[in-house]
Amino acid sequence: MFKSTNYLAFILLLVALSGCGTEKKAAINQQKSLASLSQIELRIGGTPHKIDSTKEGYYNVGTPATPEEIAGWDIDIRPDGTGLPPGSGSAADGEDMYQAKCASCHGVFGEGSGRWPKLAGGFGTLSSDRPDKTVGSYWPYASTLWDYIHRAMPFTQPQSLSNDEVYALTAYVLYMNDIIDEDLTLNAQNLASVEMPNKDGFFIDTRPDSTNTLCMSNCRDPDSIKVTWDASDLGVTPVSHMNQGDEGDEGNEDVQIKSGKAVNQEGLRVYNTACGVCHNSGVAGAPTLLDNSADWQKRASQGTEVVIRHAIEGYSGDKGMMPAKGGQMHLSDEEVKAAVMHMLTTAGVERAN
Repeated sequence: MFKSTNYLAFILLLVALSGCGTEKKAAINQQKSLASLSQIELRIGGTPHKIDSTKEGYYNVGTPATPEEIAGWDIDIRPDGTGLPPGSGSAADGEDMYQAKCASCHGVFGEGSGRWPKLAGGFGTLSSDRPDKTVGSYWPYASTLWDYIHRAMPFTQPQSLSNDEVYALTAYVLYMNDIIDEDLTLNAQNLASVEMPNKDGFFIDTRPDSTNTLCMSNCRDPDSIKVTWDASDLGVTPVSHMNQGDEGDEGNEDVQIKSGKAVNQEGLRVYNTACGVCHNSGVAGAPTLLDNSADWQKRASQGTEVVIRHAIEGYSGDKGMMPAKGGQMHLSDEEVKAAVMHMLTTAGVERAN
């Protein structure tokens, strides 16, 4: 009996000790598992990605940017020319290119078409009540012009120009402002040395952005604040074309123009503000109104409703593509229809119903 009792006690002790060992082992494994969370390798799109779950504000989303991805965004050009790529171009090289890609908005001589920005002139106006801030009169660095053309132009096809084309267009705009000679070839080595007329017209403004005192208590009731005036009265930004039903608006009434063709006033308005940027110059295969009657006739032969539907919904063809509503998604279907009818009439094509 004594031996049996001692034996039973010994067995129970072994079980207890083994349990402690299991718990201890489990605790160790748990610690190892938690520690391993700090260095997990994910594969997103096949790319290894080390994450640090202990880093504050790290949400384990996405992957580190590759050098190629960074290079796609790192395209800024510094005033001293840092960042300029290889390539070259002169004003003579850029003249025809400017007329084809830029003049429809900025004017044949850089004077600006409608409310599109002026690029040339304006010298001596910066101190006047209505200064002309053009590339020639206002911009302090020639490198900024290269950067902007490369980054954002043409308006409908940004970043579609080659480096040589950007150098040539930069040279032509500078030439229009009498800043460089027509035969000067610009490149990465000499562009930053071009001195702009207003290079000394900028300074660091140390004044605070606002002189208002922060209000943390007993502040004015927001409901008591009323807007009594806005800058539209200055006439700086054209807004009349956005107002519908104003007095004098002829709506859809056909009128006669000098060419003798009937044109829809609403369609003309929409065309001038939304469509002309492409259809004046033929950007992206867009048929122009005066010299592409065959292209217009081919489109019209499908039926007017088809042409209108393509303009509203978008269409991709052999010569190019038409984005839905020309990318002007604020336009109503009726406005797009009016513009299409205006273009078909002006192009002088026979329409199929």
